[in-house]
Amino acid sequence: MGATVAQTAVRILTEARVRRVYAVVGESFLELLDALQREREITLVSARHDAGAAFMAEAEGKLTERPAVLLASRGPSAASLAIGVQTAYQDETPMVVLLETPATEPVPSSSGELPTSDLTAMFESIAKSTLRVTDPDSLPGLLAHALTTSQEGRPGPVVLGVPCDVWGMPYDAAKPMARVRPPASGTLGRSADAVAQLVDEAKYPVVIVGGRARSARDELIAVADELALPVYNAFRRQDAFPENHARYAGHLGLGIPARQLDALERADLVVALGTQLDEVTTQAYRYPTPQQTLVMVGTGIDVSPKRRGLTFRVDSEVEPFLRELRAVASPRTRRASAANAAVHTFMTPPDTSGNTRVHPVDVVRALRKLAPEDTIVTSDAGNFAQFMHRYWCFTAPRSQLGPSNAAMGYAVPAAVAAKLAEPRRTVVAMVGDAGTLMTGQEIETAVRYRAPVMVVVFQNGVHGALAMHQARTHGRLSGVSIPLTDFASWARGLGAAGYTVDDREELEPIIASALVRQRPCVIDVRTDPDVVTPDVRLSALLAQARPQPPAP
Repeated sequence: MGATVAQTAVRILTEARVRRVYAVVGESFLELLDALQREREITLVSARHDAGAAFMAEAEGKLTERPAVLLASRGPSAASLAIGVQTAYQDETPMVVLLETPATEPVPSSSGELPTSDLTAMFESIAKSTLRVTDPDSLPGLLAHALTTSQEGRPGPVVLGVPCDVWGMPYDAAKPMARVRPPASGTLGRSADAVAQLVDEAKYPVVIVGGRARSARDELIAVADELALPVYNAFRRQDAFPENHARYAGHLGLGIPARQLDALERADLVVALGTQLDEVTTQAYRYPTPQQTLVMVGTGIDVSPKRRGLTFRVDSEVEPFLRELRAVASPRTRRASAANAAVHTFMTPPDTSGNTRVHPVDVVRALRKLAPEDTIVTSDAGNFAQFMHRYWCFTAPRSQLGPSNAAMGYAVPAAVAAKLAEPRRTVVAMVGDAGTLMTGQEIETAVRYRAPVMVVVFQNGVHGALAMHQARTHGRLSGVSIPLTDFASWARGLGAAGYTVDDREELEPIIASALVRQRPCVIDVRTDPDVVTPDVRLSALLAQARPQPPAP
């Protein structure tokens, strides 16, 4: 008997070095699930929610730069995982989504089967490409094409709509293979020469580095040293360039002080490496200014139509470009910018010894002190994340996983995927109480797959971001208080270890204990609700908004 479509598809995935398939398993993939069970090199990870599965697939693709596969069954499943696909699209993460579509043969209404909607078109605006299988023989070729497309040029998610009845059908044709073609490099030398001349002529050149430059880290450090270039990390890409390096100028995130932007403000040349220059990185599209020459390096990099000023685009992977640049550029000596001095001040944790309650800074400081240098940190959106961005100090490569689209519910699923992909490294998820209650049930997935992650929940009993807006706008709060949740008991109910911290003296002993536990752990930290950001206290905002008594 020949191979089935499902068996052929699994062999294609194996040869493409796909190591995990994430899903909330459903009956529409019965033959594929059975074929995956027989393949030792691929692990099927059965998640508890489609959004969790999608964030897991995105996190693995971001960490390894190879696509993971995500299964989506029926309409509700596809709709639930859309946020993870959109995250992959915005963050340029390779991913392949196999989406159930209606059967090739009509299903009788008396069969008891639920109706299946074709939602492939729903993903067109949030995927790099959407494809449809029309007959069983076309699936293997389209799957190979999807794997290739997800990695070539600008990486991103590819959605492949598959009729639910084709997996068990026979396939006797030759098996296609996914082949990622190297980018053309015929003009790379000329591009490097031109950029080298721009760098040589510039008085104040700076570099902004994004996630797609992570693999070029060593070359980037060498170029920064030899050409004396200040380097900024793009938003939530703090592991692209070491934050303790003498040429580090700062993280272009939220709440950055003007002094830390000194090098970018004065620059006459901005070299953007492997980044699309999103809204946060550009500080609400303030930089690069029209007076600054911009060089954008990366395959498939788009130049914003709103961009005003001289712009050059180099269609090349970052690492070979930097190699060529080092070969032709003249070494330079420049003083470190004021931004480097400012960033050290900005990243120095304040004295919190006077606080009676746990300060979020205490949590980050204790974790950074006790966790290994190469710990992988995953994070959600939320005010708590500002403390991590500011005080963690990322020094190891591939050590940060965070969504630039501010998706909540990312941290816990991402941590599970990171631990499965990098089992020898410590993985810490930093998450707020709201994000924990969105996808935190994936801690049970970590228990089931023996992935000992540490989840640190920052819980202060208030919707901090909304409370800030209300305090500034109205001078009073409404509907932002939320009851505390016993996350330690919740974690134990899911099979993990659970701890509660409401005293700063308990932080280090509990973190140290959790780090050596060979099981998933959840640490519920009750932080001070008045401390909403590193620079803002809620009580101060409310006091400023209150009417002042008239002068006597």
